[in-house]
Amino acid sequence: MRFITAALAASLFIAAPVFAQTAPAAPASDPAIAQKEADARLAAQGWLVLLDRRDWGRSWETTSSVFRGMVPLGTWMDAVPKVREPLGAFVERKIVESAYKTTLAGQPNGEYVTVIFQSKFEKREGIEAVTTVLDRDGKWRVTGYSPPAQ
Repeated sequence: MRFITAALAASLFIAAPVFAQTAPAAPASDPAIAQKEADARLAAQGWLVLLDRRDWGRSWETTSSVFRGMVPLGTWMDAVPKVREPLGAFVERKIVESAYKTTLAGQPNGEYVTVIFQSKFEKREGIEAVTTVLDRDGKWRVTGYSPPAQ
């Protein structure tokens, strides 16, 4: 299962490089950036609720246009349960940090916020990372996800 998860993380969950790029960030001193981070954190938390409910289709529908273009719905529907179900039921999570960036490796320039969570599930706990992007429609949408390591 470890190999499958690693392969999926590399090919589907395009936030894999997030950990290397997201150093602990100081709180945003610019109120506009602080608001963007707050909005992106809410989007990330809402999206994770969809995963926690096993609403795989809706979780894909609410990702960014870039994500949907890179990861077909059928691939997502097949892959995400293989990554999430071994974790067991969701127990709790808290935000550890979030960081605003305008560049992200392998992604077009834009506005990104990566949110790092300390998450606890029935069978495992660890770090979850969700990267959001300010999408074309002006909404913060998920463009990458990295589940707790297996």
